Amino acid sequence: MKKFGFSLLALTLGSPVLANTPIPDFRPAAEGQHVVINIPQQRLFLYTNGRLTKAYPVAVGKAMTQTNLGEHKIGPKAFNPTWYIPKSIQKTRKDGVKTIPPGPNNPLGPVFVRMGDPKLGLGIHGTNTPSSVPGVRSHGCVRMKSPDALEFAKTISSGSPASVIYQMATLNTDANNNLWLAAYRDPYNQKNLDTAALRKSIAAWAKAHGKTVNTKRVEAVLKNRSGMINCLTCASGVKVKGPLKSVAWTSGSAEYTQPKPVPKPAPVADEIMPAGSAIEVDAEITKPQTGVPAHAPIPVEAVEPMLQSQPVPPVQQPVPPQQAPAAGQYRPIERESTDNLF
Repeated sequence: MKKFGFSLLALTLGSPVLANTPIPDFRPAAEGQHVVINIPQQRLFLYTNGRLTKAYPVAVGKAMTQTNLGEHKIGPKAFNPTWYIPKSIQKTRKDGVKTIPPGPNNPLGPVFVRMGDPKLGLGIHGTNTPSSVPGVRSHGCVRMKSPDALEFAKTISSGSPASVIYQMATLNTDANNNLWLAAYRDPYNQKNLDTAALRKSIAAWAKAHGKTVNTKRVEAVLKNRSGMINCLTCASGVKVKGPLKSVAWTSGSAEYTQPKPVPKPAPVADEIMPAGSAIEVDAEITKPQTGVPAHAPIPVEAVEPMLQSQPVPPVQQPVPPQQAPAAGQYRPIERESTDNLF
């Protein structure tokens, strides 16, 4: 499977639940891959060469254990990770268990993808409780449903930029040239929704396209903040028709959001940790749901062909792989503290 060259429509249709997911006003890199996570929206967007190629529901950090906003990079990947339980959680459990092996009881699911400085303890990973996605409930990491996490891990390249943003509204147009608005709750109490810029952009777009906006609907959307997409220029009951395009509303503009010109990134090799590598992050300890198929560990021989199908030149200064600690031996993995993790 190729990383590049997919059409926006084909990839969107491949995910019917998210086919009409509102798109935030963010300028992705015009070259290479770019991960964008919008906290209030609880969505992860993957851009390739400036084009949206995938959108996933995610669970993000709670207000007390927030996912770090700002710019990060995708780091190493660990398939079938072993969860090394932080000492703080070991004290709470009081059962002497220090690790959870790959399998249905592992809260990291089938894969863990490091995001940002290892000291932050952040990652994008699967879960053994799919009903927890989407949501605002993790300890800081970005949690995906396990099939999505595997697809994402096989697609994204180590070294790619990852931007964690906080936009409480999305303004999009659809294939019928109608204007659609969604507004979201404020889980981190940022209070950063610029309603003046949003209204200015709506008015400017309507004037430029000869459309009449339902102002009462605008006010209702901003008041309710339900996360549902609403049409501002069509009658009730009209369905959105993708693909959607983001309007650059944060600047009050009527123009569409454009990719950001950047130098073409140098090719790098994916950093793959040995299967079963220990990952130490704070995680929820939950039992698999009844009736929900538990994720079985991926056979090691199946992982390598998936990654080899996307060859890249070797990295000049590879990061040495981390080995899992021996039984009964404690060794922190890629971080220095257990504060504000997962």
